[in-house]
Amino acid sequence: MTKSEADLLTILGDLDDPEWLEWPQDYHRSQTAARFGDLVARLEGDFTARCTAERDTQDSSEYGRVIVPAEATMCGTRIVVCVSKFGSLTLVCAENPGAFLGTEAAQAEGELHATDLAKVNRTLAGLGYVVCPEELLENDYDGPSQLPSHVQRPSWWHRFFGTF
Repeated sequence: MTKSEADLLTILGDLDDPEWLEWPQDYHRSQTAARFGDLVARLEGDFTARCTAERDTQDSSEYGRVIVPAEATMCGTRIVVCVSKFGSLTLVCAENPGAFLGTEAAQAEGELHATDLAKVNRTLAGLGYVVCPEELLENDYDGPSQLPSHVQRPSWWHRFFGTF
């Protein structure tokens, strides 16, 4: 089920605890790792291809990334799924975060096929993940947490997927 922008902003605000920047207070690394492993396996099955997985990212609020290889997608562009350590938040993008301003832009440029995106979103929903559009995550961060000084223009992406 797709959540509205207002619902997603509420979720982001509820997860934003200034005392817990890198991961939430109730973070369970083993549970996060197990669900992430399920995500990798399901995407490999959905795309009938071996996916690259980066896990347990250090000094970051992002847990890891799953990369569906370009040769397994209809447009020949890889799909990257970023998984946060916070509240099952995910980001889906074509090529890399920031390569396009969201999945709609990638689709408009012929770099992401709706069928591939639907597969990824269906898998994420089935595992209980919440997909946050890149356009929303790029909004200026206005929460209570003090983000690192090296971040020039803090965004919600920095808060829930960035490095510390």
